[in-house]
Amino acid sequence: MTDISRFRVPPEKTRWSMDPADLKFSCTDQIKPPEMFIGQDRAVQAIEFGLGIDAPGYNIFVSGMSGTGKSTVIRSHLEAAVERRASQEGAQVFHDWVYLHNFERTDQPSAARLQQGMANELATTVDRLLQVVINDLPAAFNDDSYTERVRQFNERTANHRREVIAEVERAADQQGFTVQAGPAGIAVIPKIDGQPMTQDQYLALSDEQRQQLETVRGEITRQVEDAMGEIRKSEREAMEQLSEIQRNATESVIGPAFDAAIERFKAAEAEDATAFLDGLRKYSHDNAAPIISGKFGDGGAPAIPAQLSDPRLPFRVNVFVDNTGRTSPPIIMEDNPTYGHLFGQIDRRPAMGAYVTDHTMLRAGSLVQANGGYLVLDARLALSHAAVWPALKRVLKGGEVRPEDPEDLLPGFLMPQPLRPEPIPIHVKVVLTGEPDIYQLLATLDPDFWEIVKVRADLNHQVEVNDEILTSYSQFVCGVCNQENLRHFSSEGVLAIIEHSMRLVDHQARLSARFGLLLDLVRESSYMAEREGTEHTEVRHVQQALDARRSRSGQISDVMQQLMLEGTLKVDLEGEEVGQVNGLAVYSAGDVAFGKPSRITTQVFMGSDGFINIEREVELSGKSHDKGVLIMAGFLGDRFAQRFPMAVNISIAFEQSYGPVDGDSASSTELYSILSALSGVPIRQDIAVTGSVNQKGEIQSIGGVNEKVEGFYDLCKEAGALGNAGVLIPKSNEKNLMLRPDVVDAIRNGEFHIYSAETVEDGIEVLTGVEAGTPDTEGNYPPDSVNGLTAARLQRFAELSRDFASSSK
Repeated sequence: MTDISRFRVPPEKTRWSMDPADLKFSCTDQIKPPEMFIGQDRAVQAIEFGLGIDAPGYNIFVSGMSGTGKSTVIRSHLEAAVERRASQEGAQVFHDWVYLHNFERTDQPSAARLQQGMANELATTVDRLLQVVINDLPAAFNDDSYTERVRQFNERTANHRREVIAEVERAADQQGFTVQAGPAGIAVIPKIDGQPMTQDQYLALSDEQRQQLETVRGEITRQVEDAMGEIRKSEREAMEQLSEIQRNATESVIGPAFDAAIERFKAAEAEDATAFLDGLRKYSHDNAAPIISGKFGDGGAPAIPAQLSDPRLPFRVNVFVDNTGRTSPPIIMEDNPTYGHLFGQIDRRPAMGAYVTDHTMLRAGSLVQANGGYLVLDARLALSHAAVWPALKRVLKGGEVRPEDPEDLLPGFLMPQPLRPEPIPIHVKVVLTGEPDIYQLLATLDPDFWEIVKVRADLNHQVEVNDEILTSYSQFVCGVCNQENLRHFSSEGVLAIIEHSMRLVDHQARLSARFGLLLDLVRESSYMAEREGTEHTEVRHVQQALDARRSRSGQISDVMQQLMLEGTLKVDLEGEEVGQVNGLAVYSAGDVAFGKPSRITTQVFMGSDGFINIEREVELSGKSHDKGVLIMAGFLGDRFAQRFPMAVNISIAFEQSYGPVDGDSASSTELYSILSALSGVPIRQDIAVTGSVNQKGEIQSIGGVNEKVEGFYDLCKEAGALGNAGVLIPKSNEKNLMLRPDVVDAIRNGEFHIYSAETVEDGIEVLTGVEAGTPDTEGNYPPDSVNGLTAARLQRFAELSRDFASSSK
């Protein structure tokens, strides 16, 4: 038996540790919180560059895994950028925006820019003007002098009409005709004996008499038409004169108020508001009666399109953006970037069986609210809402935004009365956040992406360990305790947090930069200390918090382990078996991952099919696992098929596995099973295996090494199989070991063992206790070695296959 002790990993290499005294404090209440973001120098420089350059398209995409502090670093640097702008530019100017009624196109509300704080002033001013029209104007119309002037004017107009008609009637009577008004108009009828001639009397006349009457009737009809034309002209002139009287009366009441308002906004250089007030003044003159009554149809016809049902609507100002009191650029964190939330929306109200809208129902989105400042939004959420991404690109390219409905999202019954508001120019720096895969997706598939996002800040999810970083992590724990009023941590407790941070990235020389996950552990550990009633949070409280996590999410792990202990899931933990080995896999259950063994078996027999991957045959094998099987075929061909062909069938199976199998982390495990089956050398069942392999026989790193080791340890402990039990891992994974303290203690006490292998030969010696075997100069392996026995078996298969082929001819 070969000595395998040289492959054992010593206990001190299975977990990183340091002396708590090296942290230079005994409790975090003796240190200060960090002053800057930890371990993200590259990303911070990119963010500062993106915020510093003011040019089209220099928006920023901050990528990083969840918990790496994307929101925190963005907000802190945006606030710093705001302060920097204030110091460099001095007092900054912001504008208010309002939407106003468009007197020329009611379906295109007008956008008006105003000086900061003047939007509400305009709304108040216009409301006062409405009150003047409603309350003061009726008194002017009811004034005795105005009423008398209108009465006299109307009387003169009526008298003139009567005089003209009387003159026509006299002229007709003198020629033997009478003029009568009927439903069909004015009729000129001949008279006989002073009375209108009847139809029979008219027909009794001779043709010559009727011809004479018709000639005279034509002359009188022309006189009547001329008279009626004169009356209509006179009435038009009268209406104009009456309107002038009304305008003068109206202007005497509303003129001073409008003059003052127009002068105020003209002095503020609010040209749009001034033009609107001029239009509102004319509208008030033309529609005074409907405005006073509150509805059209009372006292005159409307002078505006029919779809405006409320005559007072033009007096309503929609304060769209109000920057009253703002002293610094806005920072908008949009956590729900729907189309309406981002670009604004058009509300509607039911009316007469339909849905109607107007300029007062326009709602501002976060883009216009962030105008002149910064907008932060989650890229994944933006992409998940229909029509948002194309519209965002259009806005960032065009530099203007308006509230509108995406046509593909609107139900049909909302479409009959669309609005197209005037767009508002915007200048905003957009900061997108998201996982790296979202960035890669957009950068690869969207040709416009580079035009609108020119800066990437990539937050690393891990940082290298050094004294400065260890100090920063200690300060992080201090800052959390101060901010959330938690129990401060002892230096040992801080080390437990740091060790867990290493565990998150499975590396003894790196720490996790996912501070969101560490924040939760700090809170939970403090809770354990508070429940116990201790002054400070100690290492045991951190361990209690971690144990509680595993317990909360450990039901699936416990059920699987129980099935193995009772023999339902077959796993041997002692003895030796040919062609059988315990592989290790990692399962995820929410915030906790755990490892469990799985039996892998191999059967070999003469044939020409080569590898029979049972998982692949039943379509349960993934591409990575298929690749691993082909790599094993390449390894065996290189080692054993240089002098004779491989005439063998190798059937591999994950026993009692009924779901998809993927990944190559079990490829070395499968290879050990194959070598055992071919050589006939049994494999120890108390050692589980993980690791991938390449065609040269080198064992390669895998993920989840800690969970795999601990999963097998837990099973062996519950089964009472500790002692010689252990796990074989790749040599390159030693640096990734951050095992639980109880597992490290078991290793230190000789109850559990970790072995590492660099090559397949290393691994097979650990598992069998038999020398793997090195070929001599002629390529022959020692006959009693694993490789020698394997080569002999394969050569025997080749000879039998050749003999069988010869005999069958």
